[in-house]
Amino acid sequence: MTSSSPTALAAAAVVLCCVAVIGSGLHGAEKPGAGQPGGTATYTGPISGNAFSKSSASLPFEKELDFKVGNGLFKKLWVPAPSSTKSSDGLGPFYNARSCQRCHLKDGRGHPPSANFPADNAVSLLIRLGIPSGDRGAKPDPVYGGQLQDFAMANIPIEGRPHVTWREETVALSDGSRVSLRRPTWTIADLGYGPLHADTRISPRIAPPMIGLGLLEAVPAEQILERADPDDRDGDGISGVAAQVIDVAVGRRVLGRFGWKASQPSLRQQAAGAFLGDIGLSTSLFPDGRGDCTERQGLCRTAPIGADPGAPEISDTMLDLVSFYSRHLAVPARRNAEDDEVRRGEQVFADSGCTACHRPSLSTASAGVDPALADQTIWPFTDLLLHDMGDGLADGLPEGMANGREWRTPPLWGIGLTERVSGHTYFLHDGRARSILEAILWHGGEGRAARDRVVALPGPDREALLAYINSL
Repeated sequence: MTSSSPTALAAAAVVLCCVAVIGSGLHGAEKPGAGQPGGTATYTGPISGNAFSKSSASLPFEKELDFKVGNGLFKKLWVPAPSSTKSSDGLGPFYNARSCQRCHLKDGRGHPPSANFPADNAVSLLIRLGIPSGDRGAKPDPVYGGQLQDFAMANIPIEGRPHVTWREETVALSDGSRVSLRRPTWTIADLGYGPLHADTRISPRIAPPMIGLGLLEAVPAEQILERADPDDRDGDGISGVAAQVIDVAVGRRVLGRFGWKASQPSLRQQAAGAFLGDIGLSTSLFPDGRGDCTERQGLCRTAPIGADPGAPEISDTMLDLVSFYSRHLAVPARRNAEDDEVRRGEQVFADSGCTACHRPSLSTASAGVDPALADQTIWPFTDLLLHDMGDGLADGLPEGMANGREWRTPPLWGIGLTERVSGHTYFLHDGRARSILEAILWHGGEGRAARDRVVALPGPDREALLAYINSL
Protein backbone atom coordinates (compact mmCIF):
# COMPACT_ATOMS: atom_id res chain seq x y z
CA MET A 1 0.00 0.00 0.00
CA THR A 2 1.28 3.47 -0.22
CA SER A 3 -0.59 6.33 1.39
CA SER A 4 2.68 7.51 2.83
CA SER A 5 2.70 4.80 5.41
CA PRO A 6 4.68 1.84 6.65
CA THR A 7 2.08 -0.31 5.22
CA ALA A 8 2.08 2.19 2.63
CA LEU A 9 4.78 3.47 4.24
CA ALA A 10 6.58 5.64 3.21
CA ALA A 11 9.01 7.60 4.05
CA ALA A 12 9.57 8.88 1.09
CA ALA A 13 10.39 12.52 -5.14
CA VAL A 14 12.92 9.79 -4.72
CA VAL A 15 16.56 10.12 -5.31
CA LEU A 16 18.09 13.46 -4.70
CA CYS A 17 14.84 15.29 -4.08
CA CYS A 18 16.68 18.43 -3.29
CA VAL A 19 20.15 19.66 -3.61
CA ALA A 20 22.13 22.85 -3.86
CA VAL A 21 25.05 24.89 -2.71
CA ILE A 22 28.67 23.98 -2.94
CA GLY A 23 30.64 23.36 0.17
CA SER A 24 28.28 21.66 2.61
CA GLY A 25 29.28 18.18 3.54
CA LEU A 26 31.60 15.27 2.88
CA HIS A 27 34.85 16.68 1.52
CA GLY A 28 37.61 14.11 1.34
CA ALA A 29 37.19 10.61 2.66
CA GLU A 30 33.95 9.74 4.37
CA LYS A 31 33.92 9.59 8.13
CA PRO A 32 34.39 6.23 9.88
CA GLY A 33 31.22 4.18 9.98
CA ALA A 34 29.66 5.50 6.77
CA GLY A 35 30.01 2.03 5.25
CA GLN A 36 27.39 0.89 7.78
CA PRO A 37 24.68 3.50 7.21
CA GLY A 38 22.42 2.20 9.98
CA GLY A 39 25.15 2.07 12.61
CA THR A 40 25.08 -1.16 14.58
CA ALA A 41 21.58 -1.83 13.21
CA THR A 42 22.99 -2.22 9.67
CA TYR A 43 22.40 -5.51 7.86
CA THR A 44 25.84 -6.81 6.82
CA GLY A 45 24.94 -10.24 5.41
CA PRO A 46 24.78 -11.45 1.80
CA ILE A 47 22.93 -9.16 -0.61
CA SER A 48 19.95 -10.68 -2.44
CA GLY A 49 16.53 -9.62 -3.67
CA ASN A 50 15.40 -9.76 -0.03
CA ALA A 51 18.00 -7.27 1.17
CA PHE A 52 15.35 -4.80 2.38
CA SER A 53 13.49 -7.39 4.47
CA LYS A 54 16.12 -8.11 7.13
CA SER A 55 15.73 -7.16 10.77
CA SER A 56 18.00 -4.65 12.50
CA ALA A 57 21.28 -6.28 13.46
CA SER A 58 20.94 -4.64 16.89
CA LEU A 59 17.53 -6.18 17.56
CA PRO A 60 17.70 -8.45 20.66
CA PHE A 61 16.99 -12.12 20.01
CA GLU A 62 13.93 -12.06 22.27
CA LYS A 63 12.37 -9.38 20.02
CA GLU A 64 12.80 -11.35 16.78
CA LEU A 65 9.42 -13.05 17.28
CA ASP A 66 7.69 -9.65 17.38
CA PHE A 67 9.45 -8.77 14.12
CA LYS A 68 8.33 -12.02 12.48
CA VAL A 69 4.73 -11.71 13.66
CA GLY A 70 4.68 -8.10 12.44
CA ASN A 71 5.99 -9.32 9.09
CA GLY A 72 3.17 -11.85 8.94
CA LEU A 73 0.60 -9.11 9.53
CA PHE A 74 2.32 -6.94 6.93
CA LYS A 75 1.87 -9.73 4.37
CA LYS A 76 -1.63 -10.72 5.52
CA LEU A 77 -4.33 -10.78 2.83
CA TRP A 78 -7.53 -9.19 4.13
CA VAL A 79 -11.01 -10.27 3.02
CA PRO A 80 -14.36 -8.48 3.00
CA ALA A 81 -16.73 -8.75 5.94
CA PRO A 82 -18.60 -10.77 7.02
CA SER A 83 -16.19 -13.69 7.10
CA SER A 84 -15.79 -16.79 9.22
CA THR A 85 -12.26 -15.60 9.96
CA LYS A 86 -12.98 -12.58 12.14
CA SER A 87 -9.33 -11.58 12.50
CA SER A 88 -8.92 -11.32 8.72
CA ASP A 89 -12.04 -9.50 7.55
CA GLY A 90 -12.95 -5.85 7.14
CA LEU A 91 -11.34 -5.20 3.74
CA GLY A 92 -12.76 -2.14 1.99
CA PRO A 93 -15.45 -1.31 1.05
CA PHE A 94 -12.98 0.62 -1.18
CA TYR A 95 -9.30 -0.28 -1.19
CA ASN A 96 -6.04 -0.04 -3.11
CA ALA A 97 -4.50 -3.33 -2.01
CA ARG A 98 -5.37 -6.37 0.13
CA SER A 99 -2.14 -6.26 2.11
CA CYS A 100 0.71 -3.93 2.97
CA GLN A 101 3.11 -6.19 1.10
CA ARG A 102 1.19 -5.77 -2.17
CA CYS A 103 2.45 -2.19 -2.42
CA HIS A 104 5.75 -2.56 -0.62
CA LEU A 105 6.78 -5.76 -2.39
CA LYS A 106 9.89 -7.10 -0.67
CA ASP A 107 9.74 -3.88 1.39
CA GLY A 108 11.00 -2.00 -1.65
CA ARG A 109 9.94 0.78 -3.97
CA GLY A 110 6.69 0.92 -5.96
CA HIS A 111 6.29 1.81 -9.62
CA PRO A 112 3.86 3.59 -11.94
CA PRO A 113 1.55 1.61 -14.27
CA SER A 114 3.82 -0.19 -16.72
CA ALA A 115 3.72 -2.99 -19.26
CA ASN A 116 6.70 -4.40 -17.37
CA PHE A 117 4.44 -5.23 -14.41
CA PRO A 118 1.18 -6.56 -15.91
CA ALA A 119 0.24 -8.58 -12.83
CA ASP A 120 0.15 -5.62 -10.42
CA ASN A 121 -0.05 -2.66 -12.75
CA ALA A 122 -0.98 0.22 -10.42
CA VAL A 123 -1.14 -1.58 -7.07
CA SER A 124 2.06 -0.02 -5.73
CA LEU A 125 0.89 3.50 -6.57
CA LEU A 126 -1.94 5.58 -5.19
CA ILE A 127 -3.56 8.85 -6.21
CA ARG A 128 -3.99 11.61 -3.64
CA LEU A 129 -6.97 13.88 -4.24
CA GLY A 130 -7.61 17.36 -2.87
CA ILE A 131 -8.90 20.86 -3.43
CA PRO A 132 -6.25 23.44 -2.47
CA SER A 133 -7.40 25.68 0.36
CA GLY A 134 -4.60 28.21 0.49
CA ASP A 135 -0.86 27.83 0.06
CA ARG A 136 -0.73 24.93 2.49
CA GLY A 137 -3.48 22.39 3.09
CA ALA A 138 -6.30 20.96 0.99
CA LYS A 139 -9.85 19.71 1.37
CA PRO A 140 -10.88 16.26 0.11
CA ASP A 141 -12.91 15.91 -3.06
CA PRO A 142 -16.58 16.06 -1.95
CA VAL A 143 -17.41 12.75 -3.67
CA TYR A 144 -14.15 10.78 -3.87
CA GLY A 145 -12.49 11.90 -0.64
CA GLY A 146 -8.74 12.32 -0.18
CA GLN A 147 -7.56 9.23 -2.05
CA LEU A 148 -8.64 7.34 -5.15
CA GLN A 149 -9.41 3.66 -4.56
CA ASP A 150 -9.27 1.45 -7.64
CA PHE A 151 -10.71 -1.69 -6.02
CA ALA A 152 -14.00 -2.31 -4.21
CA MET A 153 -16.08 -5.09 -2.67
CA ALA A 154 -18.41 -7.06 -4.90
CA ASN A 155 -21.38 -5.09 -6.28
CA ILE A 156 -19.83 -1.74 -5.37
CA PRO A 157 -18.44 0.32 -8.28
CA ILE A 158 -14.77 1.23 -7.97
CA GLU A 159 -13.89 4.92 -7.75
CA GLY A 160 -11.71 4.92 -10.86
CA ARG A 161 -8.42 3.82 -12.39
CA PRO A 162 -5.23 5.88 -12.70
CA HIS A 163 -3.88 6.31 -16.19
CA VAL A 164 -0.68 7.95 -17.37
CA THR A 165 0.72 9.01 -20.72
CA TRP A 166 4.33 10.07 -21.23
CA ARG A 167 5.92 12.77 -23.36
CA GLU A 168 9.64 12.42 -24.02
CA GLU A 169 11.91 15.46 -23.65
CA THR A 170 15.67 15.56 -24.11
CA VAL A 171 18.32 17.32 -22.04
CA ALA A 172 21.79 18.03 -23.41
CA LEU A 173 24.76 17.47 -21.11
CA SER A 174 28.05 19.35 -21.26
CA ASP A 175 29.87 16.55 -23.10
CA GLY A 176 27.31 16.52 -25.90
CA SER A 177 25.43 13.44 -24.73
CA ARG A 178 21.67 13.65 -24.39
CA VAL A 179 19.31 12.22 -21.81
CA SER A 180 15.62 11.61 -22.46
CA LEU A 181 13.19 12.54 -19.70
CA ARG A 182 9.55 11.49 -19.70
CA ARG A 183 6.94 14.00 -18.55
CA PRO A 184 3.75 12.39 -17.22
CA THR A 185 0.14 13.42 -17.74
CA TRP A 186 -2.12 11.71 -15.22
CA THR A 187 -5.85 11.18 -15.64
CA ILE A 188 -8.47 9.01 -13.94
CA ALA A 189 -10.51 6.67 -16.11
CA ASP A 190 -13.75 4.81 -15.35
CA LEU A 191 -14.91 7.22 -12.66
CA GLY A 192 -17.66 5.39 -10.83
CA TYR A 193 -19.45 8.30 -9.14
CA GLY A 194 -19.46 11.13 -11.64
CA PRO A 195 -16.79 13.73 -12.34
CA LEU A 196 -14.25 15.01 -9.85
CA HIS A 197 -14.80 18.51 -8.49
CA ALA A 198 -13.54 21.06 -10.99
CA ASP A 199 -10.82 22.23 -8.56
CA THR A 200 -9.64 18.78 -7.43
CA ARG A 201 -5.95 18.10 -8.02
CA ILE A 202 -4.53 14.61 -8.39
CA SER A 203 -1.11 13.56 -7.14
CA PRO A 204 0.34 10.11 -7.87
CA ARG A 205 2.60 8.58 -5.20
CA ILE A 206 4.57 5.36 -5.51
CA ALA A 207 5.22 3.30 -2.40
CA PRO A 208 8.57 4.27 -0.88
CA PRO A 209 11.08 1.69 0.43
CA MET A 210 10.71 0.63 4.04
CA ILE A 211 14.31 0.42 5.26
CA GLY A 212 15.68 2.52 8.12
CA LEU A 213 12.37 4.07 9.14
CA GLY A 214 12.85 3.36 12.83
CA LEU A 215 16.23 5.08 12.80
CA LEU A 216 14.69 8.18 11.22
CA GLU A 217 11.95 8.12 13.85
CA ALA A 218 14.64 8.02 16.56
CA VAL A 219 16.40 11.22 15.39
CA PRO A 220 15.62 14.02 17.90
CA ALA A 221 13.33 16.69 16.48
CA GLU A 222 15.78 19.41 17.58
CA GLN A 223 18.43 17.97 15.27
CA ILE A 224 16.10 18.28 12.29
CA LEU A 225 14.79 21.70 13.25
CA GLU A 226 18.28 23.17 13.52
CA ARG A 227 18.69 22.86 9.75
CA ALA A 228 15.35 24.48 8.89
CA ASP A 229 15.63 27.87 7.20
CA PRO A 230 12.17 28.66 5.82
CA ASP A 231 13.04 32.25 4.93
CA ASP A 232 16.53 31.43 3.57
CA ARG A 233 18.12 33.87 6.00
CA ASP A 234 21.62 32.71 5.10
CA GLY A 235 20.97 33.45 1.41
CA ASP A 236 22.26 30.10 0.12
CA GLY A 237 19.15 29.41 -1.98
CA ILE A 238 18.07 26.53 0.27
CA SER A 239 15.20 27.04 2.68
CA GLY A 240 14.00 23.82 4.29
CA VAL A 241 10.63 23.83 6.03
CA ALA A 242 9.99 21.66 9.08
CA ALA A 243 6.53 20.14 8.70
CA GLN A 244 4.30 20.45 11.75
CA VAL A 245 1.47 17.90 11.77
CA ILE A 246 -1.13 16.62 14.22
CA ASP A 247 -0.12 13.60 16.25
CA VAL A 248 -3.54 12.01 16.72
CA ALA A 249 -2.46 10.01 19.78
CA VAL A 250 -1.54 13.12 21.79
CA GLY A 251 -3.75 15.69 20.04
CA ARG A 252 -1.08 18.29 19.31
CA ARG A 253 1.27 19.41 16.57
CA VAL A 254 4.66 17.74 16.32
CA LEU A 255 7.34 17.35 13.68
CA GLY A 256 6.25 15.48 10.56
CA ARG A 257 8.91 13.22 9.09
CA PHE A 258 7.26 10.39 7.09
CA GLY A 259 5.60 10.35 3.69
CA TRP A 260 6.42 12.15 0.45
CA LYS A 261 5.37 15.45 2.05
CA ALA A 262 6.31 14.68 5.68
CA SER A 263 2.64 14.51 6.62
CA GLN A 264 2.94 11.83 9.30
CA PRO A 265 4.71 12.16 12.65
CA SER A 266 5.27 8.51 13.59
CA LEU A 267 5.39 5.03 12.14
CA ARG A 268 2.35 4.03 14.19
CA GLN A 269 0.22 6.84 12.76
CA GLN A 270 1.67 6.21 9.30
CA ALA A 271 0.60 2.56 9.53
CA ALA A 272 -2.85 3.46 10.85
CA GLY A 273 -3.34 5.97 8.02
CA ALA A 274 -2.37 3.36 5.46
CA PHE A 275 -4.67 0.73 6.95
CA LEU A 276 -7.50 3.24 6.66
CA GLY A 277 -6.85 4.72 3.22
CA ASP A 278 -5.24 1.82 1.39
CA ILE A 279 -7.04 -1.24 2.78
CA GLY A 280 -10.16 0.27 4.40
CA LEU A 281 -9.40 -0.99 7.90
CA SER A 282 -10.10 0.95 11.10
CA THR A 283 -7.78 1.41 14.08
CA SER A 284 -8.06 3.19 17.41
CA LEU A 285 -6.38 6.21 15.77
CA PHE A 286 -8.70 6.26 12.74
CA PRO A 287 -11.89 4.43 13.78
CA ASP A 288 -14.06 4.68 10.64
CA GLY A 289 -14.41 1.11 9.37
CA ARG A 290 -15.43 2.33 5.93
CA GLY A 291 -12.14 4.07 5.24
CA ASP A 292 -12.20 6.94 2.75
CA CYS A 293 -15.82 6.30 1.74
CA THR A 294 -17.81 9.57 1.59
CA GLU A 295 -21.47 10.31 2.31
CA ARG A 296 -22.14 10.57 -1.43
CA GLN A 297 -21.15 6.95 -2.02
CA GLY A 298 -24.26 5.24 -0.70
CA LEU A 299 -23.44 1.56 -1.32
CA CYS A 300 -20.09 2.01 0.35
CA ARG A 301 -21.61 3.63 3.44
CA THR A 302 -24.05 0.76 3.98
CA ALA A 303 -21.59 -2.09 3.38
CA PRO A 304 -20.70 -4.36 6.34
CA ILE A 305 -17.50 -3.79 8.29
CA GLY A 306 -15.25 -6.28 10.03
CA ALA A 307 -15.72 -5.31 13.67
CA ASP A 308 -18.37 -4.94 16.33
CA PRO A 309 -19.74 -1.42 16.86
CA GLY A 310 -17.16 0.76 18.58
CA ALA A 311 -14.31 -1.70 18.03
CA PRO A 312 -11.51 -1.28 15.47
CA GLU A 313 -10.86 -3.83 12.74
CA ILE A 314 -7.12 -3.64 13.54
CA SER A 315 -6.47 -4.06 17.25
CA ASP A 316 -3.83 -1.99 19.02
CA THR A 317 -1.72 -5.13 19.39
CA MET A 318 -1.78 -5.73 15.64
CA LEU A 319 -1.05 -2.08 14.88
CA ASP A 320 1.89 -2.11 17.30
CA LEU A 321 3.34 -5.27 15.74
CA VAL A 322 3.16 -3.85 12.20
CA SER A 323 4.76 -0.65 13.48
CA PHE A 324 7.49 -2.69 15.20
CA TYR A 325 8.20 -4.55 11.97
CA SER A 326 8.44 -1.28 10.05
CA ARG A 327 10.64 0.22 12.74
CA HIS A 328 13.21 -2.57 12.56
CA LEU A 329 13.71 -3.15 8.84
CA ALA A 330 17.45 -2.79 8.49
CA VAL A 331 19.47 -0.69 6.06
CA PRO A 332 21.94 -2.86 4.09
CA ALA A 333 25.64 -2.09 4.26
CA ARG A 334 27.16 -0.09 1.41
CA ARG A 335 28.85 -1.79 -1.53
CA ASN A 336 32.13 -0.78 -3.20
CA ALA A 337 32.71 2.01 -0.69
CA GLU A 338 36.48 1.80 -1.12
CA ASP A 339 36.42 1.81 -4.93
CA ASP A 340 38.48 4.70 -6.32
CA GLU A 341 35.69 5.90 -8.61
CA VAL A 342 33.16 5.77 -5.79
CA ARG A 343 35.43 7.80 -3.53
CA ARG A 344 35.91 10.38 -6.27
CA GLY A 345 32.14 10.48 -6.75
CA GLU A 346 31.76 11.29 -3.05
CA GLN A 347 33.72 14.48 -3.62
CA VAL A 348 31.65 15.34 -6.70
CA PHE A 349 28.47 14.78 -4.68
CA ALA A 350 29.61 17.32 -2.09
CA ASP A 351 31.02 19.82 -4.59
CA SER A 352 27.82 19.73 -6.65
CA GLY A 353 25.84 20.83 -3.59
CA CYS A 354 23.86 17.64 -3.07
CA THR A 355 24.55 17.58 0.67
CA ALA A 356 22.68 20.84 1.22
CA CYS A 357 19.44 18.82 1.36
CA HIS A 358 20.68 15.24 1.29
CA ARG A 359 22.39 15.69 4.66
CA PRO A 360 24.79 12.75 4.94
CA SER A 361 24.57 11.87 8.63
CA LEU A 362 22.27 12.20 11.61
CA SER A 363 22.33 10.83 15.15
CA THR A 364 19.61 8.97 17.00
CA ALA A 365 18.59 9.88 20.54
CA SER A 366 20.18 8.28 23.58
CA ALA A 367 16.92 7.89 25.50
CA GLY A 368 13.20 7.82 24.85
CA VAL A 369 13.48 5.65 21.71
CA ASP A 370 13.69 1.92 21.04
CA PRO A 371 16.91 0.82 22.79
CA ALA A 372 18.01 -1.19 19.74
CA LEU A 373 18.10 2.03 17.70
CA ALA A 374 19.46 4.45 20.31
CA ASP A 375 22.83 6.21 20.22
CA GLN A 376 23.56 5.56 16.55
CA THR A 377 25.32 7.67 13.95
CA ILE A 378 23.41 6.99 10.74
CA TRP A 379 23.94 7.94 7.09
CA PRO A 380 20.51 8.35 5.47
CA PHE A 381 21.33 11.36 3.22
CA THR A 382 18.25 13.38 4.12
CA ASP A 383 17.42 16.38 6.27
CA LEU A 384 13.74 15.31 6.57
CA LEU A 385 12.70 18.85 5.62
CA LEU A 386 10.39 20.14 2.90
CA HIS A 387 11.98 21.84 -0.11
CA ASP A 388 10.60 23.62 -3.15
CA MET A 389 11.48 21.42 -6.13
CA GLY A 390 10.19 23.72 -8.83
CA ASP A 391 7.44 23.55 -11.42
CA GLY A 392 8.63 20.36 -13.09
CA LEU A 393 7.94 18.21 -10.03
CA ALA A 394 5.03 20.24 -8.65
CA ASP A 395 1.75 18.41 -8.16
CA GLY A 396 -0.23 21.53 -7.22
CA LEU A 397 -1.68 19.74 -4.21
CA PRO A 398 -0.87 21.19 -0.76
CA GLU A 399 -0.65 18.64 2.03
CA GLY A 400 -0.21 19.66 5.63
CA MET A 401 2.70 22.12 5.77
CA ALA A 402 3.80 21.33 2.22
CA ASN A 403 2.59 23.45 -0.66
CA GLY A 404 2.11 22.12 -4.18
CA ARG A 405 5.81 22.50 -5.06
CA GLU A 406 7.37 21.11 -1.88
CA TRP A 407 8.57 17.59 -1.13
CA ARG A 408 10.41 16.03 1.77
CA THR A 409 14.02 15.12 1.02
CA PRO A 410 13.93 11.34 0.54
CA PRO A 411 16.68 9.23 2.09
CA LEU A 412 19.21 7.84 -0.38
CA TRP A 413 20.44 4.87 1.66
CA GLY A 414 19.87 1.62 -0.18
CA ILE A 415 19.05 3.36 -3.47
CA GLY A 416 21.67 1.42 -5.40
CA LEU A 417 19.84 -1.83 -4.57
CA THR A 418 16.52 -0.73 -6.07
CA GLU A 419 16.78 -2.87 -9.18
CA ARG A 420 18.00 -5.89 -7.20
CA VAL A 421 15.08 -5.68 -4.76
CA SER A 422 12.25 -4.15 -6.79
CA GLY A 423 13.12 -5.18 -10.33
CA HIS A 424 13.19 -1.64 -11.71
CA THR A 425 14.88 1.74 -11.42
CA TYR A 426 11.87 4.09 -11.30
CA PHE A 427 12.46 7.08 -9.03
CA LEU A 428 10.80 10.28 -7.77
CA HIS A 429 7.35 10.48 -6.21
CA ASP A 430 5.52 9.30 -9.33
CA GLY A 431 8.18 7.01 -10.77
CA ARG A 432 8.80 9.17 -13.83
CA ALA A 433 12.60 8.91 -13.63
CA ARG A 434 14.01 5.70 -15.10
CA SER A 435 17.47 6.22 -13.65
CA ILE A 436 19.27 8.17 -10.97
CA LEU A 437 20.55 10.60 -13.58
CA GLU A 438 17.04 11.29 -14.85
CA ALA A 439 15.93 11.96 -11.27
CA ILE A 440 18.72 14.50 -10.83
CA LEU A 441 17.79 16.23 -14.09
CA TRP A 442 14.22 16.75 -12.84
CA HIS A 443 15.47 18.87 -9.93
CA GLY A 444 14.24 22.45 -10.03
CA GLY A 445 13.56 25.15 -7.47
CA GLU A 446 16.03 24.82 -4.63
CA GLY A 447 17.69 21.90 -6.43
CA ARG A 448 18.22 23.73 -9.71
CA ALA A 449 21.75 24.98 -9.00
CA ALA A 450 23.00 21.52 -8.07
CA ARG A 451 21.25 20.01 -11.08
CA ASP A 452 22.98 22.52 -13.36
CA ARG A 453 26.36 21.66 -11.84
CA VAL A 454 25.74 17.99 -12.61
CA VAL A 455 24.82 18.86 -16.20
CA ALA A 456 28.07 20.82 -16.52
CA LEU A 457 30.29 18.03 -15.19
CA PRO A 458 32.81 16.28 -17.44
CA GLY A 459 31.52 12.82 -18.34
CA PRO A 460 33.93 10.88 -16.08
CA ASP A 461 33.00 13.01 -13.05
CA ARG A 462 29.30 12.44 -13.71
CA GLU A 463 29.86 8.70 -13.91
CA ALA A 464 31.80 8.82 -10.64
CA LEU A 465 28.89 10.69 -9.02
CA LEU A 466 26.44 8.02 -10.15
CA ALA A 467 28.77 5.26 -8.95
CA TYR A 468 28.87 6.90 -5.53
CA ILE A 469 25.07 7.24 -5.28
CA ASN A 470 24.68 3.62 -6.36
CA SER A 471 27.02 2.57 -3.56
CA LEU A 472 24.78 4.08 -0.89
